[in-house]
Amino acid sequence: MDRRDFIRTGATAAGGLAASSKILESLAKAEEAAGSQEPVPDLKGRLPYGHIGKLKVSRMILGGNLIGGWAHSRDLIYVEKLFKTYHNRSKVFQTFDLAMACGINTFLTNPLLCDLIDDYRRNGGKIQFISDCGEEPLLEAIQKSIDHGACACYIQGLIGDQLVQEKQFDLIAKALELIRRNGLPAGVGGHKLETIKGCVDKGLRPDFWMKTLHQLDYWSARPGQPEHDNIWCDNPEETTAYMHGLPEPWIAFKTLAAGALEPQSGFRYAFESGADFICVGMFDFQIVDDVNIALGVLNGQLARSRQWRA
Repeated sequence: MDRRDFIRTGATAAGGLAASSKILESLAKAEEAAGSQEPVPDLKGRLPYGHIGKLKVSRMILGGNLIGGWAHSRDLIYVEKLFKTYHNRSKVFQTFDLAMACGINTFLTNPLLCDLIDDYRRNGGKIQFISDCGEEPLLEAIQKSIDHGACACYIQGLIGDQLVQEKQFDLIAKALELIRRNGLPAGVGGHKLETIKGCVDKGLRPDFWMKTLHQLDYWSARPGQPEHDNIWCDNPEETTAYMHGLPEPWIAFKTLAAGALEPQSGFRYAFESGADFICVGMFDFQIVDDVNIALGVLNGQLARSRQWRA
């Protein structure tokens, strides 16, 4: 019995499955919308766009961790296998199509998924992708991303943190030059604000920044304590203040602290703190709700002091 038959028979009313029925209904709607040219049910509009150079990018970008199975899971040991099992090739393509139908035109991912994206495009898919070039060696990862049609490349956050800590600014400069030489916007990412500051101090100015940003008001954050895959921006106020003065576009990521924060608060916090774009990991059944929430934030009263840079 497939999901639609399962819902139609009313079987979800039995045995305490009422909550599961809502998820199944969301899945069915997501599948129908992804494969249809009709308007997406319940969608309240399409996302606005900004620009990084000449590149047109939706204000919300589809993150790649859930699809690639690299999601942060704190101490849960089954999450990677669960996410990889759910995101078979067909489901990934449906997710991309649904994102496009909702106005999300950009997917951000690792070079490890280049072959999957190639396959998607061979099947008529249109979503563009930004590569985090998160493989070693860095320059080879950049070239691989370019060869597979990335629309922009950046130095992945953990790699950026490491390179700045090791003072390998020459390699950062070579990476930015390689990306730009191929006609693409070039970015630098960091989980640590010191990564961004270090590049600025050395005169390395990319075309865009990737920097983590999220509140610390969730129970597992525990700022000041040892990190256990539970916190990615330990100084959000300082980050906001510093990024305010940078003229380049800023893509904020980890805006929901890897699933610990509600989108209503996380999206608003990121945009009001000055982010020009947000990168959000989403399952297909979350996309419509998240787009509607982002639209409500962007179209409402936004207490934002940083000028839009994109």
